[in-house]
Amino acid sequence: MLTDIALREAYSHFPQGVVLVAAEIDGVRHGLVASTFTVGVSLDPPLVSLAVQHSSLTWPVLQEHGHLGVSVLGRAQAPIARQLAASDRARRFDGVDVAVDERGALTLRQSPARMTVHLHDRMRAGDHDLVLLEVLSIDSIPEAEAMVFHRSRFKELVTEDLPA
Repeated sequence: MLTDIALREAYSHFPQGVVLVAAEIDGVRHGLVASTFTVGVSLDPPLVSLAVQHSSLTWPVLQEHGHLGVSVLGRAQAPIARQLAASDRARRFDGVDVAVDERGALTLRQSPARMTVHLHDRMRAGDHDLVLLEVLSIDSIPEAEAMVFHRSRFKELVTEDLPA
């Protein structure tokens, strides 16, 4: 039988990158952490995608603002990953080193990759919306270490050569 529990358990075997999607709007910082982010959807125009639950209280605010920052969370952000995802929105950004551009896109300064995006398109997909974001600017730190969400935990990405 196909249940939510069976789906979540099976899906958890697929490691995914983790991002913070955020903006500062009228002096208030808003952000959501997602592991449903995909890069390379399109190169022309440059598009990335995000799936957001309809139950999100943060997404409607970010969506209306439209000009957003996306920060790929890496090993350096592991200590604050749960804080950024916490339900206590007032304290999500306490002590977090951020950059905010002139239009409010908020990114984490030391994340492996940072981009500013704007809402390109969206479609309803079950209990989520699939959102296409157009990349306006992008930057990365080549030597930064990655982090993934796997089996309901944040983990370091470890590389080792596998036998041929």
